Amino acid sequence: MSRGVADIAPARLALLNGGSVASATLTEGLAIDFAQLLAAAVPDLGAARLERMRAQAAAGITKRMALAAQLLLEANVDLAVLQAHPSDTVRGWACFAIAAEAGSTLPQQLAAMRPLADDGHFGVREWAWLALRPRLAEHLPDAIALLAPWTADPSERVRRFACEALRPRGVWCAHIARLKEQPQLALPLLQPLRADPAIYVQDSVANWLNDAAKSQPDWVRSLCAQWLLESDNAATRRICKRAQRSLA
Repeated sequence: MSRGVADIAPARLALLNGGSVASATLTEGLAIDFAQLLAAAVPDLGAARLERMRAQAAAGITKRMALAAQLLLEANVDLAVLQAHPSDTVRGWACFAIAAEAGSTLPQQLAAMRPLADDGHFGVREWAWLALRPRLAEHLPDAIALLAPWTADPSERVRRFACEALRPRGVWCAHIARLKEQPQLALPLLQPLRADPAIYVQDSVANWLNDAAKSQPDWVRSLCAQWLLESDNAATRRICKRAQRSLA
């Protein structure tokens, strides 16, 4: 496995930039030349759009993901084609394109994002919630109501999305001030997952509560105590222990 960008073999990097393989690690994903990949994935995108991407080569990856989506939307590229692409980065662009589509309602965006939230690649699943998070945060009550049924989905990946997308602090994203101050608003998402059998979901719930504990520690302590009374099983115990890991 590659330890750093410089350690990626040139032949492997060429495959990643050509879009014929998925990245195996975060490092590989960060190494991809977006302009090269755009040219390979959408040959008729146009020189001017490719140049706009080249001009942002030094920008952060989230900014470049959003720019790629903008360029693809401008070119009226079929998002269904992007969602089926072998490159996880291209499928990630589809996530940002869905989130940026003008005129789409939040229910429509969530429906379009669901297959990507359930994608087999770890990176695509992260881009799915990161891309839609600003819109979800902007319409928080609606978002919570729409995501609540996802907590009962057969797929642990979809259940995890329902929790991860609205973490109060999160990673690589802006905080959600309202949930930092009023974490109880998200109980319709957290409560159904308090004994989830999947480690993937348990970790997300615990991390959500760990985020909340930094601003509302007493609420997290109280909720965990309540959960342990209501649902004293291994999954709940694990969640509550990890949720309170930052508390004295």
